[in-house]
Amino acid sequence: MKYGGYTYILTNKNNTVLYTGVTSNLQKRLAEHREGIHINAFTRKYNCHKLIYFEGFNRIEDAIAREKQIKGGSRAKKESLINSINPNWNDLTDLVDE
Repeated sequence: MKYGGYTYILTNKNNTVLYTGVTSNLQKRLAEHREGIHINAFTRKYNCHKLIYFEGFNRIEDAIAREKQIKGGSRAKKESLINSINPNWNDLTDLVDE
Protein backbone atom coordinates (compact mmCIF):
# COMPACT_ATOMS: atom_id res chain seq x y z
CA MET A 1 0.00 0.00 0.00
CA LYS A 2 1.27 3.47 -0.85
CA TYR A 3 1.38 5.93 2.04
CA GLY A 4 1.81 9.69 2.17
CA GLY A 5 4.54 9.45 4.79
CA TYR A 6 6.53 7.15 7.01
CA THR A 7 8.09 7.39 10.44
CA TYR A 8 10.98 4.99 10.97
CA ILE A 9 13.74 4.00 13.37
CA LEU A 10 17.20 2.86 12.33
CA THR A 11 20.00 1.39 14.40
CA ASN A 12 23.58 0.25 13.90
CA LYS A 13 24.80 -3.36 13.78
CA ASN A 14 25.21 -3.51 17.58
CA ASN A 15 21.79 -1.93 18.27
CA THR A 16 23.42 0.76 20.42
CA VAL A 17 22.32 3.88 18.50
CA LEU A 18 18.76 4.83 17.56
CA TYR A 19 17.80 7.29 14.83
CA THR A 20 14.21 8.36 14.23
CA GLY A 21 13.27 9.85 10.88
CA VAL A 22 10.39 10.74 8.59
CA THR A 23 10.05 10.56 4.82
CA SER A 24 7.53 10.40 2.01
CA ASN A 25 9.50 7.63 0.23
CA LEU A 26 10.88 5.05 2.65
CA GLN A 27 12.62 2.84 0.10
CA LYS A 28 14.49 5.79 -1.41
CA ARG A 29 15.39 7.23 1.99
CA LEU A 30 16.78 3.89 3.23
CA ALA A 31 18.98 3.70 0.12
CA GLU A 32 20.26 7.22 0.86
CA HIS A 33 21.15 6.19 4.42
CA ARG A 34 22.96 3.05 3.20
CA GLU A 35 24.89 4.98 0.54
CA GLY A 36 25.82 7.72 3.02
CA ILE A 37 25.14 10.48 0.51
CA HIS A 38 24.85 13.15 3.21
CA ILE A 39 28.44 13.63 4.42
CA ASN A 40 27.65 15.04 7.87
CA ALA A 41 24.54 12.96 8.58
CA PHE A 42 24.04 11.35 11.98
CA THR A 43 23.25 8.01 10.33
CA ARG A 44 26.49 8.06 8.37
CA LYS A 45 28.58 9.00 11.41
CA TYR A 46 27.07 6.22 13.54
CA ASN A 47 26.47 3.65 10.75
CA CYS A 48 22.71 3.45 11.27
CA HIS A 49 21.44 1.42 8.33
CA LYS A 50 19.29 -1.27 9.94
CA LEU A 51 15.53 -0.58 9.76
CA ILE A 52 13.98 -1.87 12.97
CA TYR A 53 10.66 -0.01 13.05
CA PHE A 54 8.40 1.85 10.64
CA GLU A 55 4.84 3.12 10.39
CA GLY A 56 2.97 4.33 7.31
CA PHE A 57 0.55 7.28 7.36
CA ASN A 58 -1.91 8.56 4.79
CA ARG A 59 -0.68 12.13 5.31
CA ILE A 60 2.94 13.28 5.68
CA GLU A 61 1.78 15.69 8.40
CA ASP A 62 0.71 12.72 10.53
CA ALA A 63 4.08 11.05 9.99
CA ILE A 64 5.88 14.24 11.07
CA ALA A 65 3.74 14.49 14.20
CA ARG A 66 4.49 10.85 15.06
CA GLU A 67 8.23 11.41 14.51
CA LYS A 68 8.16 14.31 16.97
CA GLN A 69 6.26 12.18 19.48
CA ILE A 70 8.79 9.33 19.23
CA LYS A 71 11.80 11.67 19.37
CA GLY A 72 10.36 13.30 22.48
CA GLY A 73 10.24 9.98 24.32
CA SER A 74 12.94 8.26 26.31
CA ARG A 75 15.14 5.49 24.94
CA ALA A 76 13.15 3.02 27.05
CA LYS A 77 9.91 4.12 25.33
CA LYS A 78 11.55 3.73 21.91
CA GLU A 79 12.81 0.26 22.82
CA SER A 80 9.34 -0.72 24.02
CA LEU A 81 7.83 0.51 20.75
CA ILE A 82 10.38 -1.46 18.70
CA ASN A 83 9.93 -4.58 20.83
CA SER A 84 6.15 -4.45 20.35
CA ILE A 85 6.51 -5.31 16.65
CA ASN A 86 10.11 -6.49 16.29
CA PRO A 87 11.34 -8.15 19.51
CA ASN A 88 14.49 -9.55 17.86
CA TRP A 89 15.37 -6.21 16.25
CA ASN A 90 15.60 -7.81 12.82
CA ASP A 91 16.23 -5.67 9.75
CA LEU A 92 12.81 -4.93 8.24
CA THR A 93 14.08 -3.42 4.97
CA ASP A 94 12.69 -6.34 2.93
CA LEU A 95 9.17 -5.54 4.20
CA VAL A 96 9.21 -2.09 2.61
CA ASP A 97 7.28 -2.16 -0.66
CA GLU A 98 6.90 1.15 -2.43
